[in-house]
Amino acid sequence: MIFQNSLKFAQQLDEQDELKSYRNKFHIPVINGKKTIYFTGNSLGLQPKSTAAYINQELEDWAKWGVEGHFKAENPWFSYHEQFAAPIAKIVGALPKEVVVMNNLTVNLNLLMVSFYRPTNQRYKIVCEAKAFPSDQYALEMQVRNAGFNPEDAIIEVAPREGKRTLRHEDIITAIENAGNSLACVMIGGVNYFTGQVFDMKAITVAGHKVGANVGFDLAHGAGNIELKLHEWNVDFACWCSYKYLNSGPGGVSGVFIHERHCNNTDLPRFAGWWGHDKETRFLMEKGFQPMKSAEAWQMSNAPVLTMAAHKAAVDIFDEVGMEKLLKKQKVLSGYLEFIIDDINEKHLDKSSGKWLEIITPRNWKERGCQVSVIAHGFGKDLFNQLTKKGVISDWREPNAIRMAPVPLYNSFEDVYRFGEILKNNV
Repeated sequence: MIFQNSLKFAQQLDEQDELKSYRNKFHIPVINGKKTIYFTGNSLGLQPKSTAAYINQELEDWAKWGVEGHFKAENPWFSYHEQFAAPIAKIVGALPKEVVVMNNLTVNLNLLMVSFYRPTNQRYKIVCEAKAFPSDQYALEMQVRNAGFNPEDAIIEVAPREGKRTLRHEDIITAIENAGNSLACVMIGGVNYFTGQVFDMKAITVAGHKVGANVGFDLAHGAGNIELKLHEWNVDFACWCSYKYLNSGPGGVSGVFIHERHCNNTDLPRFAGWWGHDKETRFLMEKGFQPMKSAEAWQMSNAPVLTMAAHKAAVDIFDEVGMEKLLKKQKVLSGYLEFIIDDINEKHLDKSSGKWLEIITPRNWKERGCQVSVIAHGFGKDLFNQLTKKGVISDWREPNAIRMAPVPLYNSFEDVYRFGEILKNNV
């Protein structure tokens, strides 16, 4: 498509957009009487207008039934988590038995590492990307320390080459191959939170398995954003949050994927809890943990229903739309944002002056999703602050990066054009 930097062109794209009606299903923040240009779905997605009704349903059932709501509520709480299996499986490319919604993201990452990081004196190392999101770094560090190893020795961080912003795929594979028999686990963020780079999870999984390691991914920036085929790729485990692209509220519940071959292995070590026990005998209250043969076996506690109600409001929208349509619009929407930034660089900025906007997110669509990360050379945080004052909600990362993620469910092409006009007037 040949883009144009004009309001008329943006409005034409909006008119042709088959998902345009979904914008009205979300609350768009209003500041100083004007709707914001909300480009922070990669940090916290917007609230569906249906969320309050979904939560109120559970509050009403709690008031009406008390403890009997576990079985008599409109959506019985005893099995509340089960209704997520099919729609979440579609989002992440899994079998329904391979996914479960529970806990929060880093809690789940640590629980999964108990099962899939099983170090020995010879095989104890972990490959991850350098400067992973801090929670991942801390979780891996403490998993290694608790196993009696030194993180400086046990954790292999793959960094971009000198002068580059993103990782070379072959460098990840080489790190895995070089670790060889010493490698116990690969745990990488499927989408890098800073650059928005999507890694080749299929090839990484193949490489990890070739040397005998388990392979997992933190998909906080992947679920609901990119095409995932976790079962087909033979990934061992993965987890994600629901508050970013999945629009399920601050601190929303997390999701977990565990490949069926591990679900069927009842001898696999794990931390156990009541809700992971075989539900047919759960209420006999007997000793001896009997795990279900599904990802549900990793549950430790019963469902946090009120939080899950917010998640269900969002997941129902995803199930209605489908990832195929979201991905189709995503490429045009984020592509248009890149075009607008390129156009401003070309017509309004002089790179030789030291002030310019460098898009560090890969241009190759196999290596990116919604997010567009920009290094604001020569501007500092003042540019970000000015954008915020003018109603652009984006995200600043030190030392000089602005992260933006136009989301196909609720962002419009006119949003992108309006952002460009504000940016042009502040550079």
